[in-house]
Amino acid sequence: MTDPDRDGERTVLVAGTVVALGTAAPGWVAVEGERIAAVGHGAPPPGGTRRDLGAGAVIVPGFVDQHVHGGAGAAFTGGDPAEALRAVQFHRAHGTTTTLASLVAASPAELRRDVAALTELVADGELAGVHLEGPWLATARCGAHDPRQLRDPDPAELAALLATGVVRMVTLAPERAGGLEAVRRIVDAGAIAAVGHTDASYALTREAIAAGARVGTHLFNAMAPVHHREPGPAIALLEDPRVVVELVTDGLHVHPALWRHVLAAAGPDRIAAVTDAMAAAGMPDGDYRLGALRVTVTDRVARVAGPDGASGPIAGSTATTADLFARLVAEARLPRAEALAQAVALTATTPARVLGLADEVGALASGLRADVVVLDEGADGWLRVREVLRAGRIVEEVLPRA
Repeated sequence: MTDPDRDGERTVLVAGTVVALGTAAPGWVAVEGERIAAVGHGAPPPGGTRRDLGAGAVIVPGFVDQHVHGGAGAAFTGGDPAEALRAVQFHRAHGTTTTLASLVAASPAELRRDVAALTELVADGELAGVHLEGPWLATARCGAHDPRQLRDPDPAELAALLATGVVRMVTLAPERAGGLEAVRRIVDAGAIAAVGHTDASYALTREAIAAGARVGTHLFNAMAPVHHREPGPAIALLEDPRVVVELVTDGLHVHPALWRHVLAAAGPDRIAAVTDAMAAAGMPDGDYRLGALRVTVTDRVARVAGPDGASGPIAGSTATTADLFARLVAEARLPRAEALAQAVALTATTPARVLGLADEVGALASGLRADVVVLDEGADGWLRVREVLRAGRIVEEVLPRA
């Protein structure tokens, strides 16, 4: 199998299902060099080199993951660009063609080091930017973040990190001293302010949104729960049409009944499916690290390891976006075409728009980068990745670390 010609010759991918133009139906995608030249349903027009992928093949846009910490035994923390690139390449081989690298709470010096280590990968286009998940989080909702590193936003520290030009999103708890002002500073710098790992009230969360916050980080996870007399942050984030909420649809973080309810309430244009994956994604069960914390993975579930050996809170996931996509389709309780279109919105179109990249990625449309995922349905009905193109080139499989 060869790449589409890099000198402009058109390659036409034909499949039983192409999810584009608002629907899922038999169709085709024409690729020229790094770009999508045309997309359509029905029989393709003449011209170009035709590749028939089969009636069972499903073509979708490359996935966009705005919240991921690592994979294949590699992490974005630690200051090693080669390790970070390995994580990018692992997820890319599983369909995530656009990645925002998430960092965990750490000391000021460690954060500066980690952001600096990722700067070249951002400049080279390997990463879409950096997501600072902390350290300005609520201690009571620290989740898998080191509570010793949590602190109030320091204007100088925040300004220095934003000045790098690679920080695209910052998750914080607005109840922290200076939290609302930090939201304003993030927005003024052109980055995305996200509310997460928070005990904020409904009213305070609304203040954060008024200040410019536009993302809810992994909705329901690591935030004050919904109460009938104090709706809390989840309801404030859900009811504001300006906010996009993340959901970790791995079957563990949020029950399918709940994410279906969120979809009914907010719609797919306001939901981004994220992996929140850590280094253990694609790896066997065992012991790993998430920042400074030790994590134990059992039956593919990652949890912080307590000092006495007991299991602590969930520590991200071991999923790929392809896993999320397959589960979204399987558990949508919708006609197949609708389920596929909805899954594409959550895993590609909506996060691309959130990151300001909708004119480049997130859909199968003429002129966009030729990021294409070909899926096959197995005998068990589960969709799995057969092939990935990024900028028109076939992505090779990246094996996990031995």
